[in-house]
Amino acid sequence: MIMERLTAEERLTLKTGAFGAVFLVSNAEPGMLAMVRESIAASGAFGAASGVVKEALTTGPLPELPRDSELEIEATVLPALSRSMAILRAKSPGDVEMYRSVVLAAADQVAQAHRGVSSGEATVLDRIRAALAEPA
Repeated sequence: MIMERLTAEERLTLKTGAFGAVFLVSNAEPGMLAMVRESIAASGAFGAASGVVKEALTTGPLPELPRDSELEIEATVLPALSRSMAILRAKSPGDVEMYRSVVLAAADQVAQAHRGVSSGEATVLDRIRAALAEPA
């Protein structure tokens, strides 16, 4: 149930977190062919979203993510994931678990898409899980 409509900025935050999580995992094991497989894997997971989460992930502009360093990407993406969870808890609590599961499924599918999960990808997945965790 939608309690309160998300603003364009809030939808972009959800999209930045979700797309950024996929980008982080993809960056952990670079390679052009791998990136194509990973993009396809992620789009399937995002397509499974519904409600507010689907609207946020499928409408509006694509997020602009830094490309210079992994640290810059993480510094953008991980806070966006945490903010997304806070936004959903405040405005659409019924969608919190949907967002978490869609982002984790997409990130995991990306990691699995090319020769299984590497140690670098596993580390990034752990950071994504932590950013999506309930606050203590």
